[in-house]
Amino acid sequence: MRKGFYLSSCSTCRRIRSEVSFPEDIEWIDLKIRSITVKELEEIRAKVSSYEAMFSKRSLKYASVKELLIHEEAFKDHILKEYTFLKRPVIIYDDFVSVGSEKAVIESLKRKFNSV
Repeated sequence: MRKGFYLSSCSTCRRIRSEVSFPEDIEWIDLKIRSITVKELEEIRAKVSSYEAMFSKRSLKYASVKELLIHEEAFKDHILKEYTFLKRPVIIYDDFVSVGSEKAVIESLKRKFNSV
């Protein structure tokens, strides 16, 4: 899979896309236009530690659901129901996976793609 999940309205996603020299064969998916599918989410989960690791606790809606997040399936279900719960951007390029916008994650993206 070679996909990038992002929000076109997110300034952080736009900044990362401009700073990193992503290959042209990445399919960019704006989560406001098309939701992530169960299959895509499960493929990403197979390469990261947990659904919780993909869950954005910075979402404005997090406070209203945090009491419900008691197991992995709850994290998965909420990500599938509401795009704001998925940490962004998510980049999948063959076996490489990147989730979120933390400084170390961005540096990893730059090391992977800016040297190509």
